[in-house]
Amino acid sequence: MAATGVPREFVAGVRFRAWSPPSALHPTIGIHAPLVFDVVDAWASRAIGGCTYHVSHPGGRNYATFPVNANEAEARRVARFWSHGHTPGPIAVRDEPVNPAHPSTLDLRWQP
Repeated sequence: MAATGVPREFVAGVRFRAWSPPSALHPTIGIHAPLVFDVVDAWASRAIGGCTYHVSHPGGRNYATFPVNANEAEARRVARFWSHGHTPGPIAVRDEPVNPAHPSTLDLRWQP
């Protein structure tokens, strides 16, 4: 994570594959959705919180139209984030190699 200059504020990016269309550029890379984010206390090696992010409606709903206004668009975004579903209990965190071209981005497409 990269510091923003504001105390206790950090940012990072996650690059992942949301879906696999039939004419995909990389057909061997699997889908990474839904994404589960854990906030880990490194000293205690425990997840203390987190969330689950779905790339589309978690119930499988397919929207036939674009949102009619900003309120509907915001409601659709909020429905994709769940404040539960993170990993409970002890967790082992391994070091990830840093990509020099994108040091603040975790690229899940290149994970083993």
